[in-house]
Amino acid sequence: MGLRQQVGDQVRSKGLVVVITGASSGIGRATALRFAKNRARLVLAARSTKALETVAEECRKRGAQAIAVPTDVTDPEAVQALAARAVHEFGRLDVWVNNAAISVFGRITDVPLRDFQRVLDVNVSGYVHGARAALPYLRKQGSGVLVNVSSIVGEIAQPYTAAYSMSKAAVRALGVSIRSELRLDGVTGVKVCTVMPATMDTPFFQHAANYTGRRVVAMPPLYTAERTARTIVKAARKPRRETVVGPGGRMLALQHKITPGAVEATMAVQVDKTHLSRRYDAQDSSGNLYQPSEEGRKGSVKGGWGGRRRTAQRRALTALLLGGGVALVGRAVRSGP
Repeated sequence: MGLRQQVGDQVRSKGLVVVITGASSGIGRATALRFAKNRARLVLAARSTKALETVAEECRKRGAQAIAVPTDVTDPEAVQALAARAVHEFGRLDVWVNNAAISVFGRITDVPLRDFQRVLDVNVSGYVHGARAALPYLRKQGSGVLVNVSSIVGEIAQPYTAAYSMSKAAVRALGVSIRSELRLDGVTGVKVCTVMPATMDTPFFQHAANYTGRRVVAMPPLYTAERTARTIVKAARKPRRETVVGPGGRMLALQHKITPGAVEATMAVQVDKTHLSRRYDAQDSSGNLYQPSEEGRKGSVKGGWGGRRRTAQRRALTALLLGGGVALVGRAVRSGP
């Protein structure tokens, strides 16, 4: 991004009133800090009060106005109160970022139904609650942007995360439905954007529930949370229907439309080989499904999954995809190290 574009984005984002759910860590935290750099007015929501207060203070140090509002997105009244608080504090609502999400790893027959449902409650109902809270204000103003953070697995589902994959596909459908309703009502100033990150270097995987018996690790190709944050901030001023974050993700989505069977087979093998450790030494855990983990209470953008090896894997896999080599990826993964 050139200096001129950076300055332009800062000017256009200055003064925007932005609500971000899941703001305590990962993509949400990176997005808050990015908007803060651009002098937005921020209302930050998540379950962990301590982590929220920390990121709010970081935003204020960057020159932004920021308040922390602990919120459980599965509670519709709490989410309505979150929207009302934003308008009460800052007089309007310009951008709402639905980002709070959780996940559970395990075969569909092994994951407790209660945990499966909890993922859908947070990742789907939580987004519905956010949309229902934000849209009346945006409609009344005749302007604003609703950003729903989905995932590349909303395009290509993967094994061991059926609930998460389903939820992210639902988020895409939610965006289409809301856009259609706005169009039918003649509301042209309110935009709905779906952002679909590839794998990001965040604490998300350490915090996920897990019933596979194997440790969950970040699957390459891997990108920084800041990359998604830049996309979300850009969407606030230049809305697009859907945006995939990460070259590898974009090429995978494109290739899925051309050769869906080959891509799905490759995804299955890659998840089994690179998303889970080879050793069966992990105990069953509900992770952060029902309350923030101890690490999650501290809050962090990065998950510590980066490094030279991951960067090399990302470049190699992206190069193969750019060359249309999904079949080659599949053979390379099947052959193992």
